[in-house]
Amino acid sequence: MVTTHMQEFWQDKKVFVTGHTGFKGAWLCMILKNLGAQVTGYSLPPPTEPSLFDILGIKNMIDVHREGNVCDRKELSEALQQANPDIILHLAAQSLVRESYLSPIETFDTNVTGTLNVLQAARGLSGLKSVLIVTTDKCYRNDDAGALFTETDPLGGKDPYSASKACAEIVTQSYAESFFKDTDVTVSSARAGNVIGGGDWAADRLIPDVVRAIGANTPVSIRNPQSTRPWQHVLEPLFGYLMLAQSMFEDKGAFSGGWNFGPMESGIQSVGDVLDRLAQTLDFKLQKDDAVHPMEAKTLGLSIEKARSQLGWRPKLSLNEAVDWTGQWYQSYLNGQDLHEITLRQINHYKEWV
Repeated sequence: MVTTHMQEFWQDKKVFVTGHTGFKGAWLCMILKNLGAQVTGYSLPPPTEPSLFDILGIKNMIDVHREGNVCDRKELSEALQQANPDIILHLAAQSLVRESYLSPIETFDTNVTGTLNVLQAARGLSGLKSVLIVTTDKCYRNDDAGALFTETDPLGGKDPYSASKACAEIVTQSYAESFFKDTDVTVSSARAGNVIGGGDWAADRLIPDVVRAIGANTPVSIRNPQSTRPWQHVLEPLFGYLMLAQSMFEDKGAFSGGWNFGPMESGIQSVGDVLDRLAQTLDFKLQKDDAVHPMEAKTLGLSIEKARSQLGWRPKLSLNEAVDWTGQWYQSYLNGQDLHEITLRQINHYKEWV
């Protein structure tokens, strides 16, 4: 179960979460409130309809809900000054690869300038101890060789999304070295793999596409069934972020830098493998999508040795369990069941292993 030390640490901590109306942000807010934290959320309105944020009633659950754009430097700075947080968890992003081809400028504005604005505003906060910038496994320069990326591998990105996240990493490193090195604030970045879990309705994501197809009684179009990704349930990286932010807070400097949060190597599987497992929970039909699509990496894998050896974090769910938990959540959604209850049950179940 969650250690007494972790429960005590987060009790009454003032936490500022950007992107709290998104999929991962909504889960994170529910976990933080479950741990007793004081949460201020800053984000654009929910990006999808339906949204996990609305379903779970996150607006009324957290202490302060503020709609705003991380690209608005003045508004963001005012929100941070008012919250005066102990910890910043920056999740706000344009997080879709294919959308980045359609809206490259907006993608770079949100992912790079938005990160810059968070870090700049953080410089003037008196009580701040930890700033965690969440990026992605796609921030690495990928030659599709199939090797597991380590935190010291070169950054890069061929598509606008990946490139923008590599830029966000460089901005984070620069601010950490230039402005926070000799302060009480630790700045780090977290790079997670392909996250699955109940409540994601983003466009062009595998399992949300499946659920939409089931609702419309149409076949699911699959672009690249052989593409491999480091799949993990959303609770895995989120508890990793919390462990990292806590360690940053308690041991200044020792936990700065970039950190990978991914599955065990057995969790690096193809799209087809994930769909085969999901079919044990959800009933859907497949069809091959032969249309021409923007380029995406064929292989992605993360080394998590640093997080395991230095942070003491490791994945708790196998890929099959992660897919099953996700399928069960969406089956509850399709059946009209209490989604707040199943979400909280999964969080509490996961906490037994942390």
